[in-house]
Amino acid sequence: MDEDVNIVLIGMPGVGKSTSGVLCAKLMSRDFIDTDVYIQAQTGRRLQDIIDNEGLEHFCRFEEESICSLTCRGNVIATGGSVVYSEKAMAHLKQNGVAVHLDLPLESLEQRIDNLDSRGIVITPGQTFADLYQERQPLYEKYADITVDCSGLTHEQVGYAILERIG
Repeated sequence: MDEDVNIVLIGMPGVGKSTSGVLCAKLMSRDFIDTDVYIQAQTGRRLQDIIDNEGLEHFCRFEEESICSLTCRGNVIATGGSVVYSEKAMAHLKQNGVAVHLDLPLESLEQRIDNLDSRGIVITPGQTFADLYQERQPLYEKYADITVDCSGLTHEQVGYAILERIG
């Protein structure tokens, strides 16, 4: 793979984009960007604080603007799970990147997520995590160039699987 191409990790909250992304970046000797951390650094606020005080729509708009401002090359980028709601953000990421969907079954994700109300997840009031999963899976599949099934894998194994899949 061309060293200038970004590896863009997409997937549900809890799938391990940030943790596996750091390991993948180490394995490939690349820089790592976590877009959730990037947004928090830009605003000086936690994601949940933005969502609670400005609302989901504002957060998604800000997320899109932040991602579209990225001009990096050759990085591993872990995105927030909601990035797939923005065609503009995904087009920007894929312009110089390969989108890798990290995938896990709903049951595995539910075991990992225990802080749904404080994690900074774009979820509408009354929506369950299962509803969110059903809503987002088709979007991850739409934008994915590659899908890595993370079932039964450690984060390190996921990092190696990404390497193997992207060639």
